[in-house]
Amino acid sequence: MIEIDGSIGEGGGQLLRSALSLSLLTGQAFTMRQIRVSRSRPGLRPQHLAAVQAAAQISGAVVTGDRVGSGQISFAPGPVVPGDYHFDIGTAGATSLVLQTLLLPLAVARGASRLSISGGTHVPWSPCFHYLDWHWRRLLSRIGIPFDLTLAMAGFYPEGNGELRAAIPGGAQPQAVELTARGTLRRVRGLSGVANLPMEIGERQRRQALSRMRALASTLDVDVAVEPFPARSRGTLLLLLAEFEYSQACFFALGARGKPAERVADEAVDALFAFLKTDGAVDSWLADQLLLPLALARGTSALRTAEVTLHLLSNATLMGYFLPLRIAVDGPLGEPATVRLQPPVPGDTGCGPRPT
Repeated sequence: MIEIDGSIGEGGGQLLRSALSLSLLTGQAFTMRQIRVSRSRPGLRPQHLAAVQAAAQISGAVVTGDRVGSGQISFAPGPVVPGDYHFDIGTAGATSLVLQTLLLPLAVARGASRLSISGGTHVPWSPCFHYLDWHWRRLLSRIGIPFDLTLAMAGFYPEGNGELRAAIPGGAQPQAVELTARGTLRRVRGLSGVANLPMEIGERQRRQALSRMRALASTLDVDVAVEPFPARSRGTLLLLLAEFEYSQACFFALGARGKPAERVADEAVDALFAFLKTDGAVDSWLADQLLLPLALARGTSALRTAEVTLHLLSNATLMGYFLPLRIAVDGPLGEPATVRLQPPVPGDTGCGPRPT
C-alpha cells in the first residue's frame, strides 16, 4: 500500500486524480491522507468523488473513504475492464477532470471503451471541452494515444447539465516525443461559442479578439468562428489555438454574469500574447497534462513549457511514488523550462518521489 500525503505541492484534487490513474495503470494500491486539506472546502467534493467512483467501477476496486468531505481514501484496484460506461457528477463539477482520470487506463487496455460523463463541460479552473478536443486530444494522438470526443450537451457553471462522450479504441502504445521548439507561428484559429444567450455576444467576443490580433492577422491566417452550443445552461466561450511549425498552444476564457464579452476575449488574447513572449513549445497546462502519458512511453521525452507551475512539480513528485521514472525540470517556478522524462535505470524500484 503506497501512502501519500495529499498536502504535498499544490495540494489540490489533481494529486488524487493522478494517483487514481497511476493506481489503475500499475495495479498498485494507495492510501491518500489530507486530501485538499488547505482548500476552503477541504476533502472530496462531488467531482473528486465522481473520479474515485468511476475509477473504482472500471476496475472493480476496493475503496474506503469515498464520500463527500472525506479527507482520506484507500484505493485497491483490480484489472481495468474496457466497456461502455456512464458517470454523472450530479453538479457542475468538471467532466474533463473525470475523463482525464480514466482516459489513459482505458486507452492502454486491450479493448475498446465508450464513456459518457455528465456535469460541467465549461467551468472555471478546469480544461473546457474544446480545449480537450482541439488541443489535448490532438497531442495525445501524436504520441500514440488516439481517441474521439463529442460534445453532446454543453454545461456551464453553475448549472452544469452538460455531457461529453469519448470513444477510446484501446491498445494504445505511447511513444516518446521531443517538443522543445515550436518553430514558426503559422496560424491562429478560434471559436466564440454561445449557449442560450444572444448570438450578438459571440459576435462581440469575436470582434474584440480579431481587433486585438490585428497585427498577427497582417502576416498570417487568423480567424475566429461564432457558433451556438446545445445546452441547458447559459454561458459563453472564447478559445484560441495557435498552430506552430512543430507544436501548438491553446488558451480560452469563459463568460460570467456581469462580465462583458470584450473582457472574455481580452483574457484569452492576453494569455496567447503572454505565451508568445516566451520560448515555450507547449502551454503550461498541456505540459502538466502530458507528464503522465509520456511516463508510459519508452525512451526519453522532453517538453519546453512556457511556465513551470506548482501543478507540474506536484504531478512530477506524485508520479515517483508509482513509477521508477526520473523527471528533471531545468528552470524555476514561474519561468520557462525544459522538462525531461527519463526511463528507469537499473535498480530503480519506484514508490518514492524522484523529480529533480
